Amino acid sequence: MSDLIAIAYPDVDRAIEVRDRLIDMQRQNIIQLADAAVVEKRLDGKIKLHQIHNTTGRGAAWGTVWGGLIGMIFFAPLVGMAVGAAAGAAGGSMTDVGVDDSFMRDLGEKLQPGGAALFLLVTRVTPDKVLPQITPYGGEILQTSLSQEAENHLREAIEADARVHATT
Repeated sequence: MSDLIAIAYPDVDRAIEVRDRLIDMQRQNIIQLADAAVVEKRLDGKIKLHQIHNTTGRGAAWGTVWGGLIGMIFFAPLVGMAVGAAAGAAGGSMTDVGVDDSFMRDLGEKLQPGGAALFLLVTRVTPDKVLPQITPYGGEILQTSLSQEAENHLREAIEADARVHATT
């Protein structure tokens, strides 16, 4: 079972830096993420999603392979590859894995212009090793599916560290 955590940051660079730090911790096997995405609210009010899963590219690649193989049967592998790539890209762009895109866009609308939010689907975590590495970045908890006790603990850790960094 995964837990959803959404944390707001003052800018997209900080949100991406935290996401990248968490991905690095995943390589160290102290956290397991099913998804990590950043939602940016640009100064013009438009919402941009920065996702780690590119289903469009993956769909296009598989479509090219299968289209080429099918095209070989009809002696037109290049046509088959082109049609397969287009079909695969279209199918991949309609596939939504991880955190729901419309949910992220809706929550992103509530951000201040220039702000960003990091959305995480966490399947496993060692909190005493992860929290000290992300709390210096600050942030504001927007939403979680954690228990009330776990959410309060996360909120306190982030807010306490943000107060310490604000006074130094």
